[in-house]
Amino acid sequence: MKQKVLKVHPDDNVLVALTDLQQGELVAFNGEQYELKENIPAKHKFAQVDLPQGSEVIMYGVLVGKTQSDVAKGAWLSTANLKHAASSFTIGERKTSWTPPDVSKFESKVFYGYHRSDGSVGTANYWLVIPMVFCENRNLEVLEDALVDQLGYRKEKGYAKQAKQLIDLYRSGADVNTILSADLSIAEIQQESKRLFKNVDGVKFLTHSGGCGGTQQDAIALCALLAGYITHPNVAGATVLSLGCQHAQVRILEEEIRKRSPHFDKPLYVLEQQKIGTEPELISLAIKQTFAGLIQADQCKREPAPLSKLCIGLECGGSDGFSGISANPAIGYTSDLLVALGGSVILAEFPELCGVEQNISDRCIDTATAERFSYLMKVYSEQAEAVGSGFDMNPSPGNIKDGLITDAIKSAGAAKKGGTSPVMDVLGYPDKVTKPGLNLLCTPGNDVESTTAEVAAGATVVLFTTGLGTPTGNPIAPVVKVASNTTLYQRMHDIIDLNTGTIIEGEETIEQAGERILDYVIRVASGEVEVNAVRLEQDDFIPWKRGVSL
Repeated sequence: MKQKVLKVHPDDNVLVALTDLQQGELVAFNGEQYELKENIPAKHKFAQVDLPQGSEVIMYGVLVGKTQSDVAKGAWLSTANLKHAASSFTIGERKTSWTPPDVSKFESKVFYGYHRSDGSVGTANYWLVIPMVFCENRNLEVLEDALVDQLGYRKEKGYAKQAKQLIDLYRSGADVNTILSADLSIAEIQQESKRLFKNVDGVKFLTHSGGCGGTQQDAIALCALLAGYITHPNVAGATVLSLGCQHAQVRILEEEIRKRSPHFDKPLYVLEQQKIGTEPELISLAIKQTFAGLIQADQCKREPAPLSKLCIGLECGGSDGFSGISANPAIGYTSDLLVALGGSVILAEFPELCGVEQNISDRCIDTATAERFSYLMKVYSEQAEAVGSGFDMNPSPGNIKDGLITDAIKSAGAAKKGGTSPVMDVLGYPDKVTKPGLNLLCTPGNDVESTTAEVAAGATVVLFTTGLGTPTGNPIAPVVKVASNTTLYQRMHDIIDLNTGTIIEGEETIEQAGERILDYVIRVASGEVEVNAVRLEQDDFIPWKRGVSL
């Protein structure tokens, strides 16, 4: 018979419902019976023991909240009776001993990627067109209209066919009810047309709303982020459009490029509109230079590379009560496998490490690294509280509805993405990964802002777990969507790539799922599999703006 409940950690005093449970139902676990005091929705928790008001609630072996009223054994823990609480943390002794997983299945494997002169290896080969300031966004749109179709990168969607069907119905005299009930042809995404440059995966246009009107901190951070994309292993070169008078000056961008790549040698074309003059002159020159760059980019071809050259970003969004017991620990095991193979992984979203700081801090490779983590967490928390939004306000309505009722519960599950290996480095936004192993990157919990930053830091593939579903992608790095539950995987199969609901159903262990995910990543990195986010052109790109507008 399928298991109905789960205890995540031996020290926990709550049980997780793996399926909908009914009031009055007797549930057996480890030889003990629990009579449920009310309906317990799947993914939610109920008390394993009587919890008087003020009791500490433990899950994942850490403090995740305190009861606001008496909660009886078998009663549902909800926002009505449980509030966020988390343990404080200190810089303690190093706990960096680690038993790496068995990687014998992967030691001889390679992926086929694009080798760059700095020794990095990309999983894709893109040309970028980047504005230094939002004033240039329209010029990017003009360039996109001019180039994408002609170069064979446009992916035509069938939705125009549906619109035409409705137009024909309306013209024939159909009323509103007929329109709403019309049985339209299902829109299908057609394959891209024949590409002129076989080895270039696409031309990506990174429009954004920054570059001027903000603080100097924001201007520098934007330039650093853009430099991260220009120097990224998945990028062959870039065309940069500058107005000329903005805060985010080309000089700052060039400095940030040199920081990340002292011997930078990719083709880079920078055009300043206020110097060039008319729009036709600017656009014509940009088209010429971009085309010349694409000719150079097309010379690079996929070649074998060791798995140690992979850098994986770890992300979650639209999380649910199963994320922390299926998808997140599964990619956490994938992370451990890659670290054991000499690769790099990035764990971000600092607001979603609230409550597990002690464990993370203890795993930092040295005291200086632990102190940097502590500093970034405390400063970020203080800044959030200063504007009335502490980390305890992180869970979204969707999170709460599906069982993540406190930030500490959400965070304890989210941290599972980082596996168990030592923390080798702690990076501020938007720094670059320079060390193999587990890296922490200070980003918001916002899915797109965090994913954008992870890729700027060097992630060549992103593993993105979700329990509710999200279409998030990235312009230059494949984002692999991993469902925490089978229902989601089946309902949103067009945007989800992998399912770990098999863990909840007892069909697969966390370790087996983790190995399966790494096998899939290797195929994605080699260009053998196109993930749904790439197929659907989900090119989300949002820089993190932290300062005020001036």
